[in-house]
Amino acid sequence: MDIDSKIAVVTGASRGLGAALSSSLVAKGATVYGLSRNRANLADRRAKLGENFVPVSLDITDQTAVHSWVSETFSNLRSPDILINNAGTGHFGKIDELSLEQWHGMLNTNLNGLFYVTSQIVPFMKRKKDTCHIVNLGSILGKTGRAEGAAYCLTKYGVQGFSEALFRELRSEKIKVSCVNPGSIATHFFRDSGIEPHGNMIQPKNLADLIVQILETPDNLLIDEITIRPLIPKPLG
Repeated sequence: MDIDSKIAVVTGASRGLGAALSSSLVAKGATVYGLSRNRANLADRRAKLGENFVPVSLDITDQTAVHSWVSETFSNLRSPDILINNAGTGHFGKIDELSLEQWHGMLNTNLNGLFYVTSQIVPFMKRKKDTCHIVNLGSILGKTGRAEGAAYCLTKYGVQGFSEALFRELRSEKIKVSCVNPGSIATHFFRDSGIEPHGNMIQPKNLADLIVQILETPDNLLIDEITIRPLIPKPLG
């Protein structure tokens, strides 16, 4: 895919990997609709990236709001070529200490939000003549487990299964589906989950640039799944 002049939707776009993805796509000439609940961070992204970044204040766990935004924004004449389902949340702790709010938050964002956005955008992609691409951000914890991560692992195993089934469903429609499974990324995600990020984690810009390379692969070449790890996962020093 030649990304220049393409339309991309990126969820969780206001910071971390989503912000890096938005920057990389805009640098390639794409128009990026960046979705997030954080209006202030979206405004900062707009100020830095210019008019090719369109800030969208939206809670992807609100199915009605997602449906309304997609139907009001896109048409058969202007619709997304790229969807990057990046938004995610995680909490780590003993299963008998995990709150219902944390449990439902992960399920609603990591799985329900993924479905709400994808199911609304796919019909537009099906009607396009050119190849489209959906990238779902999974996790290495969607391929293995870790103590005190049962709930988060559940959602990321779900992303893995969703992605594999979806690529088989949509490949005949010229819609690629790729599941990207990174290890630890140096973003707010880990700090929000009680884990301090460090310099040996995957850097957001490096991962964003790799995902752009996946998008740029020839139309009849599909990378359906890729796992990325930091070479040395321990903190510096």
